[in-house]
Amino acid sequence: MSDTSNYEPPKVWKHIEQDGKWGKINRPVAGSTHDKELPVGKHPLQLYSLATPNGVKVTIMLEELLALGHTGAEYDAYLIDITEGDQFGSGFVAANPNSKIPALIDHSTPTPTRVFESGSILLYLAEKFGALIPTDIAQRTECLSWLFWQMGSAPYLGGGFGHFYTYSPIKIEYCINRFSMEIKRQLDVLDRQLAERPYIAGDDYTIADIAIWPWYGALVKNKVYEAAEFLEAHTYTHVNRWADAINERAAVKRGCIVNKSWGEPSEQLIERHDASDFETKTQDKLTQAD
Repeated sequence: MSDTSNYEPPKVWKHIEQDGKWGKINRPVAGSTHDKELPVGKHPLQLYSLATPNGVKVTIMLEELLALGHTGAEYDAYLIDITEGDQFGSGFVAANPNSKIPALIDHSTPTPTRVFESGSILLYLAEKFGALIPTDIAQRTECLSWLFWQMGSAPYLGGGFGHFYTYSPIKIEYCINRFSMEIKRQLDVLDRQLAERPYIAGDDYTIADIAIWPWYGALVKNKVYEAAEFLEAHTYTHVNRWADAINERAAVKRGCIVNKSWGEPSEQLIERHDASDFETKTQDKLTQAD
């Protein structure tokens, strides 16, 4: 790897496999690398995902819908292990040509409907079930503005700050300074917004909160990148209050462990096919405590 202080870009860029935790899963071309069909469970909604912040958005959404009584939101969730290249299997690429988790296939429609990009999935489910999105045009627009804010802002957090602060094999001062400044600005945006209302878009919990919490709520609570102290996350008091409140929601707690394959075994639910799967996990946790 070149000394970044003296790096001169070549006239034509050539791909070199990158070092670091995630270096080997990235490539400059799209499409599948191998044939692998996706499994299909018993419910109309089939989710293929991993419990990263983007994946957690969707499992939280589905669990919130079920908590509201929308039985049609029952789903099967299958793990896509991005470290093993599952996202490049032919079945997953057919579900999401961008080869990123999560991907949802709705089999309740006349022909199966694929939905990819986490924000699009949240919006699709909110409209399908008429829940967690305002009906008033002004309030709906506010909600969607914040949903799209998250989709545009989080890449600076994950691919920018998170990568260079946590995963990059070389700590580059310029990059860390640049993205730290931007993430602190984004946290200040959220803190000012939450100073005057309980939830991101107003008085009600919506898909805006579900989209933003797995990234920024997790950041201030030190659940991603272990950077809370570095960013003085405790100073964003309104973001912390909001993050704590959402963390206490039962549906959020359930959604956070679906398709999770790391951490404590009692907090991993590799696949999810029925609500009773969580009861088994709760029993496992109680048994371990004994």
